[in-house]
Amino acid sequence: MSMDTQSTVSSLNDSGLFKSQGLIGGKWIQAYDGKTIQVNNPATGEVITNVPCMGRRETTDAISSASEAFKTWSKLTANERSKCLRKWYDLLIAHKEDLGKLITLEQGKPLKEAIGEVIYGANFIEFYAEEAKRIYGDIIPATLNDRRLFVLKQPVGVVGAITPWNFPLAMITRKVGPALACGCTVVIKPSELTPLTALAAAELSIQAGIPPGAVNVVMGNAPEIGDTLVESSQVRKITFTGSTAVGKKLMAGAAQTVKKVSLELGGNAPCIVFDDADIDVAVKGSLAAKFRNSGQTCVCANRIIVQEGIYEKFANAFVAAVKKLEVGYGFTEGVSQGPLINDAAVHKVESFLQDATSKGAKILLGGKRHSLGRTFYEPTVLSDVNNEMLISSQEVFGPVAPLLRFKTEEEAIHIANDTNAGLAAYVFTTNVQRSWRVSEALEYGLVGVNEGIISTEVAPFGGVKQSGLGREGSKYGMDDYLEVKYVCMGNMGGNA
Repeated sequence: MSMDTQSTVSSLNDSGLFKSQGLIGGKWIQAYDGKTIQVNNPATGEVITNVPCMGRRETTDAISSASEAFKTWSKLTANERSKCLRKWYDLLIAHKEDLGKLITLEQGKPLKEAIGEVIYGANFIEFYAEEAKRIYGDIIPATLNDRRLFVLKQPVGVVGAITPWNFPLAMITRKVGPALACGCTVVIKPSELTPLTALAAAELSIQAGIPPGAVNVVMGNAPEIGDTLVESSQVRKITFTGSTAVGKKLMAGAAQTVKKVSLELGGNAPCIVFDDADIDVAVKGSLAAKFRNSGQTCVCANRIIVQEGIYEKFANAFVAAVKKLEVGYGFTEGVSQGPLINDAAVHKVESFLQDATSKGAKILLGGKRHSLGRTFYEPTVLSDVNNEMLISSQEVFGPVAPLLRFKTEEEAIHIANDTNAGLAAYVFTTNVQRSWRVSEALEYGLVGVNEGIISTEVAPFGGVKQSGLGREGSKYGMDDYLEVKYVCMGNMGGNA
């Protein structure tokens, strides 16, 4: 382990946030069979630490722990749950630098961006601390004089939360925040590539007074853990962020016990630039939408679709802006592009590029591994991309921006919607009428107009078509963690 990594780990140890065991029922434990898996720094390849390789038995115990804790957590007043969540938020913000370092260490994104994720992720806890006190029922006018009809909203129960590596904190808080606010308890399965951030967040939840068993963390054998969560009749909801293929498997498995399921799956985001767009705004927004987290987000602009009248001008300005992106280690000042998560991610980028260039695409910038080695890849811009190329139909999940041409508004909408995905889309235009028309015509759950960064805790996040089910964030993010119960009270017309 290098001196830089040792120094970072040492400071995290001093803060009490460097945890390398699973959390079940408020206790930090190893895998029952003693097996472990390595957690690596993608920028250097170094082993940061080993964590338990857990499986079915540990997950079963975590579910039982969550089920037992649900009996008391769900009975607390909304105000009591709110106070715990608010304290958790305060602790996340107080430790934002340490948590940011942990994210950079195990995921690779630049430290400034990592700290930004901590703030973004913590904001979900703050928001749902407030929403906990706003779970309202209803009174329905009865059809008979002696009836009284009520609607109650109650927590669904134990939640299995399966989260990805690209946002190791925010994807957890976006799920766990509303779950706890509603009175549910959770079993978290973070990615095996980035479990340390999840464990640190769980430690802070304990310090915040969230009771043992309300938050559990297991990691290791992903298929075993996933199957156990899906098959358990005690788990009443699965929430998952990740690939469409895995999401479909979870959805099929959840059908056996008829669980609630919310899925935030893959995207193929179009970024449409019209002739009337402000070129500076379009370049800035497209750059942010494409290259955040080195292109490793589900809402990254996967296809930049540019009207022919502005195509050359936009391409030149965009290439000039991409040239200024600094690639390097996340702890280095000024770096905006870190490594890809692993070799498989690099191989995917290379295969997509080979396919595109073999079919006529031209590399305007980049197109190869970075001189830093490992999994660093040069920010890349492709021109003359068409719909026959893999990069137009599948997520590249890397720092590659393909430019496509279009002539008319109708053609742009057709190109944008010609996909099974429907998560995020972006539009750049100065025509207000067009912005409304196109936003309404796009078959996507999120649309950014003249803006490339659109995620926020106060707005609903989720997709349509094969990009998922349900919404996270905002007041709508509470719905999937609640059951609606109708109560009919009869014989209410007489005297007491």
